[in-house]
Amino acid sequence: MHVNNRWLILAMISSALFLIIIDMTVLYTALPRLTLALDASASQKLWIVNAYPLVVAGLLPGAGMLSDRIGHKRLFIAGLPVFAVASLCAAFSPSAEWLIAARVFLAVGAAMMMPATLSIVRHVFTDERERALAIGIWAAVASGGAAIGPVVGGVLLEYFWWGSVFLINVPVVMVVLPLAWRLIPHCGGENKRPYDIIGSVQIMAGLVGSIYALKELSKATPSFTALTVAAAIGIFSLWLFVRRQRQARYPMIDFSLFQNRLFAGGVGVALISMIALVGVELVLTQRLQLVLELSPLQAALFILPIPVASALAGPLAGLMLPRYGERSMIFGGLLLTGLGIGGLALLYQSHLVLQLVCLFIAGFGIGGAITAASTAIMLNAPEEKSGMAASIEDVSYELGGVLGITLLGGLMSAIYSHSLVLPGTLPVSAIAYDSIDEALRLAVTLATDQAEQLKQLARLAFDRAFIVVLIAAALLMVLGAGVAKMALRK
Repeated sequence: MHVNNRWLILAMISSALFLIIIDMTVLYTALPRLTLALDASASQKLWIVNAYPLVVAGLLPGAGMLSDRIGHKRLFIAGLPVFAVASLCAAFSPSAEWLIAARVFLAVGAAMMMPATLSIVRHVFTDERERALAIGIWAAVASGGAAIGPVVGGVLLEYFWWGSVFLINVPVVMVVLPLAWRLIPHCGGENKRPYDIIGSVQIMAGLVGSIYALKELSKATPSFTALTVAAAIGIFSLWLFVRRQRQARYPMIDFSLFQNRLFAGGVGVALISMIALVGVELVLTQRLQLVLELSPLQAALFILPIPVASALAGPLAGLMLPRYGERSMIFGGLLLTGLGIGGLALLYQSHLVLQLVCLFIAGFGIGGAITAASTAIMLNAPEEKSGMAASIEDVSYELGGVLGITLLGGLMSAIYSHSLVLPGTLPVSAIAYDSIDEALRLAVTLATDQAEQLKQLARLAFDRAFIVVLIAAALLMVLGAGVAKMALRK
C-alpha cells in the first residue's frame, strides 16, 4: 500500500519538514517587532533565534539512534503533538525568557521528527531514479524552507501579531498526524542499540559552550572570563563526546561513515551552505527593515527569489544527478551561490532587478548544492544506519544555521560596533554600540535633529557591516567549491 501512496507520503513528510525548517528562520522578519513587544535585549534576541536550532542540533544524533531503534514512523508520529503544543506555548509567550524556553521545547519535537523524515523517504522509494527525485524534493523543501521562512514571517506580520508565525504549525500537524498514522509503513526499529543519554548531554554542552564563546567574542567589549570558561566547557565536552563515541559499542555517531569521501563531503557542503544561507538572510532582512525602513511584508517579498530559485533547483538537481553525479553538482551549486552573494555585495545599491537576479542565482545554487549533498549522504550510508545518516545530515543543517547566525551575525555585530562613531554631543549610552535595534530605540528618546543624526550614523555603520558579511559569505562558498572539487575527485 505504501508503494502506491509514496508520493502522498512524501507530501506529508515534506509538509512536516517544511515546518521544522522554517521555524529556524521565520523569526528574522519578526525580530524588530518581537524585540519591541517583549522588550528583549540584544543577548536575548540572539538566544530567541539560536535556542531552537542549537537544541535541535544537540538532540539530533540521539534522535537518529532512537529512530533506528524504535522505528522511524513511531518517532515521527510521537514528535508531531510535541511540536504542536510547543508552538502554542511560543505563540502566546508573555516574555523573552518564556519564548526562549518555548523554543527549546519546540526543538525537542523537531528533533524527534527530523531524522525520521529522510529515512522514511529512503524506505518508501525503492526505484533509484524515483528515490533521487524524492530526495531532491526533500532537499528543495529543506533549503527552500529555510529560505522562505522570512517570507512567511513577513506575510503573517502584515496582517497578524508576531505569535502567528508559530500558530501556523498547529493546523498542519492536525492534518498530517492522522494521515501519517494510516499511510506511513513501519520501517526501521531493527537496530536494538541502547539510547546514549550521557552522549546527548555531552554534545549539547559542547555545542552550547562553543556557541556562547563565539557569541561573547563578537561583542564590542567581551568578557574574557566568560569567553574562556565557555570555550573550555565547549571544547572539553565535544572532546569527551568524540572519545566516547569512538569507544562505544553502539555509537550515536559512527565516525567510520566519514571515511567515505562523498558522505563526508555531503555533510561539509550542507554545513557551509546553511551558514551562508542563514547568515545572509539574517543580515539582509535586518537591513531591509532597519536601514531601508521597509515593512516586514516588503522585506519578505524582496528575498522571495531565494526560496523560489531553491525550490526550482532541488527537483531539477535530483533529475540531473544520475547523469552528472554528486561531485559536479556540488561544485556547480557552491560556485553559483558564491557568485550570487558576491554579486549582491557589489550591486546592493544598484537597480532592484539586478539585486533580485543575484538573490535568484544564490538561491538556485543553494538548492542544487543541498540536493547533491543530501543524495551523497543518504546513498553512501548502509540501510541499517539510515537514521544515523539522516540525523548527521540534519545536524549539519541545524548546526550550519546556528553557525550562520553566530559567525556571520557576530561578524555583523562586531563590524557595526567598531564602525559606529558617535559625537560627544549625542547624549546616548554605550548600549547604542550593541546593535542597530538599540540605537534606533534610543533615538526615540532624543530631540528630532539628534535622533536623525543617530539614525543616520547607525545605518551607515550597519551598511559597512552588511557588506563585510556578504563578502565573507561569498568567499566561504567559493572556497568551499574549490575544496569540494579537490577533495571529491575520483
